[in-house]
Order: sequence, then C-alpha cells, then structure tokens
Amino acid sequence: MALDRRVSLVFTPLSNRTLCTPEDRTVIVLVGLPARGKTYMARKLTRYLNWIGINTRGKLLSLVFKSIVFNVGDYRRKATCLQGHDFFDDTNKEAANIRMKAAREALSDLTEWLKDDGEIAVFDATNTTRKRRDMILNYCRPHNFKVIFVESICDNQDVVQASILEVKVNSPDYIGMDKESAMQDFLKRIEHYAARYEPLDIERDKDVPFIKIINQGQRYLVNRIAGNVSSRIVYYLMNINVAKRTIYLVRHGESEYNLRGKLGGDADLSDRGKLFAQKLGRFMEREGLSDLKVWTSHMRRTIQTSEFIKCSRLEHWKALNELSAGVCEGMTYDEIQRKYPTEFACRDADKFHYRYPMGESYEDLVARLEPVIMELERQGNVLVICHQAVSRCLLAYFTEMDKAELPYIRVPLHTVFKLTSSAYRCIVETMKLDVEAVDTHRSKPVNPNEVRSPFEALKTVPPKYYGIFLRRRHAVSARLPKTWLCILLFLAFFLSKGTRIVNLSPVGSQYSRQAVICRPSTLLGLAAVLQNGSELYIHLTMDQRGLIRGCAK
Repeated sequence: MALDRRVSLVFTPLSNRTLCTPEDRTVIVLVGLPARGKTYMARKLTRYLNWIGINTRGKLLSLVFKSIVFNVGDYRRKATCLQGHDFFDDTNKEAANIRMKAAREALSDLTEWLKDDGEIAVFDATNTTRKRRDMILNYCRPHNFKVIFVESICDNQDVVQASILEVKVNSPDYIGMDKESAMQDFLKRIEHYAARYEPLDIERDKDVPFIKIINQGQRYLVNRIAGNVSSRIVYYLMNINVAKRTIYLVRHGESEYNLRGKLGGDADLSDRGKLFAQKLGRFMEREGLSDLKVWTSHMRRTIQTSEFIKCSRLEHWKALNELSAGVCEGMTYDEIQRKYPTEFACRDADKFHYRYPMGESYEDLVARLEPVIMELERQGNVLVICHQAVSRCLLAYFTEMDKAELPYIRVPLHTVFKLTSSAYRCIVETMKLDVEAVDTHRSKPVNPNEVRSPFEALKTVPPKYYGIFLRRRHAVSARLPKTWLCILLFLAFFLSKGTRIVNLSPVGSQYSRQAVICRPSTLLGLAAVLQNGSELYIHLTMDQRGLIRGCAK
C-alpha cells in the first residue's frame, strides 16, 4: 500500500545539519592542574558533540566509541617508564624535553585527523604554562584551526583529594602501587605543576577565546567566544555537573498495550505494571536519596509508574514521550507487516533513520531529546521514567553507543538502570525488580528484504507479539486440556483444509466462546503458547475485518 510521506512531527536530524565548515575546525585545549576534572569534562564534551552530529575526536586516556584517541600522557608512557613525581619537576630538563616531544606528537596526530574529516579535537593535558599554550597556538595557526582554551580551576582541597582517590591512584602511572603511596606521589606531582602554573589572564590573553570554570561551576569567565559551534560548546560546559551523582533510568510498568502487542498509544498499566510501580517506589526509598527528582513523559503509563515514589520534585516532559509510530500507532507488528509490508521492510533495513509515515525516526528522537540531555547534565540525582525507544537513546548517549546499534539495545520492562559517571566512563548497573512482564524486545532482523515470507519478516518479533490469525466459526464453551490441544494441533498439521479448535478460553474476552479454524501456517504462532498449570490458553481479540487474533496467555 502506498503511503503519504508527510510528517506530522518534524525535527531536522542534527547529523544532517551543517554545524561545522572546514573553516570551523576547532581545537579545544584543556588547561589546569591535575585532578581538576579536565579529562571528565573532555570526555563529556566529546560525547555531547558526537551526539549532536559534530565529528569529534577527544585527546583522552582511553577509547571513545569508534575513535582512536590520544593524550600526551599516552605518548609519555610510550617514551619512558619513569612516572614518579620527579619526572614532572621542571628542573629535570631531560624529562621536560620528553614531555614536550610527547605534546608535539599528539598535536601532529591531531592535525592529521582534522585535515582528514575531523571537525573538533579536544587536547587533554595540563598546559599550565604560557610557553606551552603559545606553542599550541603557533602550531594551529598555519592550519587555520580555531583554538578555544578551557581552564578548570579548583581550590577546594576536599574536592581535589576526592578526585585523586577516585581516579588518579588507579591510573596507569600507579599500577602495582598501594593507594596511600600513590596519593602522596600524586600530591607532589601537583606541587611541581603548581610551582610553574600561569593561569589564563583576562588582560594578557584578551585576544584568545577561552572559558574559565571555577570551583566546579560556581563561577565562569567567558572571553571572545563567537559562532554557533563555539557558543554551543561553552553553553554545554556551563551546564555540566562534575559532582558525583546518579541517574536512574527505567521504563514504565507493563501496560495493557504491552500485553496486546500494540505499539505506542496512551494505555494504562496492567495489574503487573501497577505492582511494579509499588515495588519501584520501595526500591527508590531504599536508595535513600532525599534530593531525588523524578521525570516522566506525558503518557499515563509513566505517570502511573511514578505514583509511589517519594521525591523532592516531579516533572512531566513531553520530550520524553515515546517515539511516534504515526499511522502505525496502536497496531501490532504483524498488522503492520500485513498492511504495510514495504514500510515494515524499510524499517528493518535502517531502523535508526527510518521514519514512520506521519511519525518519527530514531534520528528525530535523538534531536528531540537534546534539551533533556542538556538538563540531565546539570542536575543531581534524577529518576527518568520513560519508554523503550527513549531509554535506548539515553543509554546510547551515556554509554557512547553507535547509532546503528542504538535501536536494538535491550531495555526490558521492570528493570532499573543505574548510571554513575566517572572520569573515563559511565558505569551502568542493571537491577531487575521481581515482577514478571512481557518481552517487548525485537532483535535485529537477518533478512530485511521486502521480498520475504511473513514468517521471515516476523521471525524476531517476541512470542507474545507474534499474533495468531484465526477465522471465527461457531460458539462452543469447552476448555481444552493441554493433551487434547496437542492432539488437535497434530491433526491440523495433516489437514489441508484446517481443523476446528474450540474455545481457547481467553480470560475476560468477549469472544471467549468462539470456535476457530486452525490451518497449518497457524502452528508457527501456536508454538509460542505458554503453559499455565495443566492447560494452555490463547487470548483472542477481533479486528474490524472479523479476524480473531490470538495471543499466548
């Protein structure tokens, strides 16, 4: 069936926007003493820029997804095994030459990458002297790279010591050393850097674009920042929260639409979904967060899931609403496959970019979630109650997941994801609360071609979502034990005209006294039926054409 390709909700995909031109290639240079959160900010900034569609490569200590990343410290460790605090004493000329050589090699690789297809590179090092910063400016100027300095200043010693204990004592420089010895050595290293530290100065550096971030965002000083990309970088840096906090991510409880295998809609919670809401409230109470904020979408199922949670503030975000399926809202996978086989195949071929007719794509959803991401970055402890597609996008952002894999991240119902950010990665803990729920995850199809059998098209649809199509016959009121049902299924396999199977006893269905004809093709669906004690049940519903749809119960 041909479809009208108009779109009711239009978000220009950020990856298609022209955010950087060749003249906008930018080098972001971190400045500051060790243990001031520079690497943490660099990683978060790189992740954000990649998210909004700017091709970045951070000069960090480890791998950012699909990028080979560099850091002066990496080059230093390759050049020498000397890592003690004496190596960072400026009077040690040999060590100073090694450090400068490492910085030049990193800049050389940075330049090659920007000349290739890069747009923004983050150069993560201390860069505490004017001599080092002038060297970087002189190196970048012939290549017409824009340079923005980002200086992190923190004079709160409690914060500094906490940063050292959490991050630095576990760095490659201190492998095999006990924490106390590593702590003392690193403090002496900071003293060496502090002795020659020359902060950015508003008078001497008045012609240089820079931002000073003082005491983890208590104050900011911004100088000569102009242009779209530069402004967005500064805006992001002014909104990130470097303090330790936790983000909880959870889908709504199981809904009535989940039970029926329908997409989208604004259904209420099922009985199990309501039980999950209660258990989620008790779980969050045990977490003991007095400052917890709770965010939900505008959908009833997320609001109902939040009813038992004690929090300091409850907010409803329209941006957290589920991905719109457009004309396919309220339909099941098998209904979409039968009615719109071309659309079904197109989505299987490229799920991230495919946009439902009159609906959205995952790419649109990523653009819609940008203000949510920005607000999350500046918050403390937050519980986000949202939907499957939204959860996938948020998890992909925090874990730096590739966009091709984003639509297939497994996010089960009744499961809490606890996200804790560290300097080099986001730690994700998964906690499944003890409430059963249907499986709504559909794995990536092997065969996305339009020319395929219905069985092949629906092969990765969860059993509860498969759908069994049976024609209504006569009213009968018997309930079939498992043994008799198996015998009838066996007979049906050999009868080309189908075998009559009576009253599959759906609980609470108005069609519970309908008899049905079971054809051989139906066996593929019936194979997914679950055992309930000594009997098997199928839940039947009727569509507008008089077809009865059976789902395992």
